[in-house]
Amino acid sequence: MRGGRGSARARRASRAARADKYELYQEAVQDPEGDVRRLVRMYESRFHGRPKLLREDFCGTAAISCTWVRAHREHRAVGVDLDPEPLAWCRRHNQAKLRPEQAARLRLVRGDVRDVRGPRADVLIAFNFSYFVFKQRAELLHYFRRARAHLADPGIFVCDLYGGPESQEEKVETRKHDGFKYLWDQNRFDPITHHAENLIHFEFSDGSRLRRVFHYDWRLWMLPELRDLLDEAGFDAADVYWEGTDLRRNEPNGVFSLRESAPDDPAWIAYVVAVKRAPRRRVARGSALMARPPT
Repeated sequence: MRGGRGSARARRASRAARADKYELYQEAVQDPEGDVRRLVRMYESRFHGRPKLLREDFCGTAAISCTWVRAHREHRAVGVDLDPEPLAWCRRHNQAKLRPEQAARLRLVRGDVRDVRGPRADVLIAFNFSYFVFKQRAELLHYFRRARAHLADPGIFVCDLYGGPESQEEKVETRKHDGFKYLWDQNRFDPITHHAENLIHFEFSDGSRLRRVFHYDWRLWMLPELRDLLDEAGFDAADVYWEGTDLRRNEPNGVFSLRESAPDDPAWIAYVVAVKRAPRRRVARGSALMARPPT
């Protein structure tokens, strides 16, 4: 009986032991196909012509960059990240799945996003709240100025952010996936400094767990602060795409619309599109983009 229990414990631990944290992250958090469609529409709604070069700052496994080069034969992408581990994972997994001519249009660069130079991008992104790593105003302003310098003229810089009263609570949110659960752990929040420590855990159907797989040490920036900083950095506009609400369920509906104001919301996600050079044609307010899964 003792040996049987030990074998059962080993089997329970096996799902976590065999799990790939980057595969889990991509499945639970990212929607690269939807991201690429939205980015193309964000650009085309402001400027004539299709964007060609994407730069993905804080790219991690560069899932968006790989999807970008796969989406169109003229698309090229540059992924930049300081951590060599996810870049190596991308080469073995995401980039390896591309056709040779697609892989040739993807460049992965290890380095600080503020320092890496290269061709100016039509679209530059900082997704999954990654730029929250810059906790001081001067640091974030410097990054935004560098982002503008790395853009073509015209071009757009797109970042996402989250907020609302619930974003400042210490709590754990759980979302189910096929064979595992994704746990977003708002472990600590300081209302004076807006310092936030967030964690990601995974739990599996056999009872095994991966704890503290990803750790984030951030400042939770507010939307008006970001728009002020983007203006100071020299962008011509900083437009907000706000997620709507399913009134029947009183839940986010996954549709993002260009808005100048929004109703009170306890927990929200939005995109900010900073424009280098004012658009030649005005973007219609309320124009909607496709859904993004919750983070």
